[in-house]
Amino acid sequence: MSNKKTTEVTENESVIPVIGFWENNKKRITQVLIAIIVLVGGFLSYKNFIQAPKEQKASEELFSAENLFRKDSFNLALNGSAGTSGFLKVISKYSGTNAANLAHLYAGECFIHTGDFQKAIEHLNDFSSNGAKQVEAKVEGLLGDANSELKKNDEAIAHYKNAGTLFPEDQAISSEYLFRGALLSEIAGKNDQAIELYEIIKDKYPRTDKGFIVDKYLARLGAGK
Repeated sequence: MSNKKTTEVTENESVIPVIGFWENNKKRITQVLIAIIVLVGGFLSYKNFIQAPKEQKASEELFSAENLFRKDSFNLALNGSAGTSGFLKVISKYSGTNAANLAHLYAGECFIHTGDFQKAIEHLNDFSSNGAKQVEAKVEGLLGDANSELKKNDEAIAHYKNAGTLFPEDQAISSEYLFRGALLSEIAGKNDQAIELYEIIKDKYPRTDKGFIVDKYLARLGAGK
């Protein structure tokens, strides 16, 4: 009997501080819980009723610009036409969406085709590949092209090397960008760097178009077997 009473007393003693804490802080706890509910509800409302429709509309307008891009109508793809948004409008109108992010990539490539290489670099730098190595390699290759056109050889070579090593599974593209980097290295008088890039092609991508011809370029630099 004594043990039972002791147990009851102990349990009651452990409950009292909890009750006391609630009594002293219930207003504050309730406010915090309400704030959490409001924040979560606000986030879900924003996501479902604002962000999702915005993404949908941005994707629809991006699709129209993509059609122009596929037709090599690069100026129209950038700036749009009557009733059709271009990549630049998607970027400005739908900032923060996935479509706007992708529009930066398209805009960068369009500006390369239209000869505005500095704007191409700006848009390509604003694009995020979100960790997709194949896409990142494409961006690096385009940055190499733009910097090469601006005679920024060191930057171009670095981008070409990155483009050629980020996604080795695509052997054709990897060897192509490594080859561009090697040729530009020769032009810049950096023969050791050119040899290094040619040898990567020879060792890793021997069955590609560039792999079949790389020996003569190595020979030209006195590095052939």
